[in-house]
Amino acid sequence: MKGCLLLQRQFAYIGHFVAAHLKAHYGITEFCGYVFLRSSLQFLTTQTEITYTRLLLDEEIHARYKTEPLDPEYLRFLEREYGLPSLWPYLTVDRIVFSSQLVREYPFDAPRYTHEEMLRLLQVYARAIIEMLDTEKPDFLFCSALGGIGSLLLYHIAKKRGIKILHVLPSCLKDRYVLSEQYNRFTWADTLFQNEPDRLRASESWNQAAAYLNEFRAKPIPYVAKLNPAAQSVTRSKQLMFLKPKNAIRSITAFVKLLKDFYTKPDRHDYDTVHPWHYLIDRIKRKLNNLRGTDDLYDTFNPDEPFVFFPLHYEPEISLLLLAPFRTDQLSLIKQIARALPVQYKLYVKDHPQMAEYRPRRFYKALKKIPNIKLIRPSMKSFEILPRAKLIATITGTAGWEAIMLGKPVISFGHWFYNSLPQVAYCRAIEDLPQLVKERLDHFTCNDDELLLFMAALFHESAEVSLNYLWEDEPDLNKKREGVRPLADLVAKKLNIKPLNQPTYVRE
Repeated sequence: MKGCLLLQRQFAYIGHFVAAHLKAHYGITEFCGYVFLRSSLQFLTTQTEITYTRLLLDEEIHARYKTEPLDPEYLRFLEREYGLPSLWPYLTVDRIVFSSQLVREYPFDAPRYTHEEMLRLLQVYARAIIEMLDTEKPDFLFCSALGGIGSLLLYHIAKKRGIKILHVLPSCLKDRYVLSEQYNRFTWADTLFQNEPDRLRASESWNQAAAYLNEFRAKPIPYVAKLNPAAQSVTRSKQLMFLKPKNAIRSITAFVKLLKDFYTKPDRHDYDTVHPWHYLIDRIKRKLNNLRGTDDLYDTFNPDEPFVFFPLHYEPEISLLLLAPFRTDQLSLIKQIARALPVQYKLYVKDHPQMAEYRPRRFYKALKKIPNIKLIRPSMKSFEILPRAKLIATITGTAGWEAIMLGKPVISFGHWFYNSLPQVAYCRAIEDLPQLVKERLDHFTCNDDELLLFMAALFHESAEVSLNYLWEDEPDLNKKREGVRPLADLVAKKLNIKPLNQPTYVRE
């Protein structure tokens, strides 16, 4: 058996340690990979645990577009074989290519490439991935975030070829992650939920689900601690902390290091490298915006008036670009939701805690022009709002799942795992929205039995692992290695492979 790993930036360490565990404990010895960042490639080529048969570097593939001739016939082939139904989703999911994000700071939004250059990018990525899959012939693809041209092409080309997909996704239960054959739903958990209710009710997973739900309703907390507003720069005083002398010195030191790295490291010409002067310009703009502040734009929360709650998304991110590619304009969507409400209702809008210091005043001022909108301070916890809301409208946000667990009706506008639950209404067409709102407000009934069944399926199909912390915050590689073992064991389970040297018991 051979595995292909999508090693997305810092996820390269997680993916590698999963592979190392699969080799040491399950006997899978052959791996190839698609890698982002030269630093990740250096780690993978200098470690001694696994000899990868092929490692494609995203940045090297990207650079080939400059000499790639446009090939209309090849593009027609790609669209015919791998179109969704067109090839545009592969481009629009890539926030660097399509809007210069990651290398520029939100709200900067301008494409870096012409239409023809984007088409040539599609060609070079597809050629490299198809050639690798033709040569390496992996049996499975282990992947995480699909946030670029190459990663989404790899996923869909592998899927069409019948290569087993193992996509790791957050279950939105604390420290639990699932594997799925699709990026927008939990395939194995869904199958269990829909087909084996009696098995779930008789399992330990049912007890785990009941305990979790009771604890959450008694004291709700975000499944990722850093999403708590208290941990983010959601107030003007926190946003102005950079003015303190020690913080100013730290910022200057960091910028000097960025300059040095930019002019000495080999990745300075890569398309995803942040130019230090862009970093400086964008940071100055953000701090000036923070100096002006937005305190005068917020409204008072009134729990006694009827309202629908819409939490703004962090953007640009795959929660919008991948899971809801036609609903990325949140301002336009909010206008439509506001018009779909009963006339006496308000629409409460609160920003994502991580976006508060980035969102420009003009966005909030545009919101304030909508007559039945109330803009709520981002420092307020969603759990103070959700219990009072009559309805929650969300694209693919975690607040939708939290509302479900609190027994609230939800309307979603994107493709995410909780759409599998009957208490969620997915809005396919905006013309249907007023009727959906009316039905949810007038006829909604919470069904805890179905919710517990679904949660039990999540517990049954998930691994307990602090993946978000291990991925983004844990500096110790040995702790990363040890921490991902439950996830690697779940991968082995889905591949139907047994541990090496497993004792065999013979009946006497």
